Amino acid sequence: MKKDKKMDINIGIDEKNRKKIAQGLSKLLADSYTLYLMTHNFHWNVTGPQFNGLHNMFMDQYTEQWTALDQIAERIRALGFPAPGTYKEFSKLSSIEEIEGVPSATEMLAYLVNAQEATARTARSLFELVNEANDQPSADILTQRLNIHEKTAWMLRSMMAD
Repeated sequence: MKKDKKMDINIGIDEKNRKKIAQGLSKLLADSYTLYLMTHNFHWNVTGPQFNGLHNMFMDQYTEQWTALDQIAERIRALGFPAPGTYKEFSKLSSIEEIEGVPSATEMLAYLVNAQEATARTARSLFELVNEANDQPSADILTQRLNIHEKTAWMLRSMMAD
């Protein structure tokens, strides 16, 4: 085999469907990275009476999100496409708006609920495509991400309850 020859991918999913799935996963990666940055930013900048609890909770959340970023990006690569990896690409693909300034602790919780739910919606929107393509590894990632994002949104919402 020649060194410069690209091997075809033959995993049982045609190129057209692999490309569509990779594009969808790229949006999930962008939302996940934007959520990661938001959570890490809030970890650094949270203040107030809930500081210790929120500071530690945000660290747990961004640590989990960091691991997920790698899983999503590696799935895109396994499908045969480059994963987005720049702020510019992420800002174009993400459905989450970046937050400017330093919001209050309560506002941070609300922003994170919205970002967690947006990321869950992005993951959920891909199920029909991955199921039609018989792409169980991508479906598994989506299921894991939905479980995490929905549970985290619930926990964050619960912290804002009276």
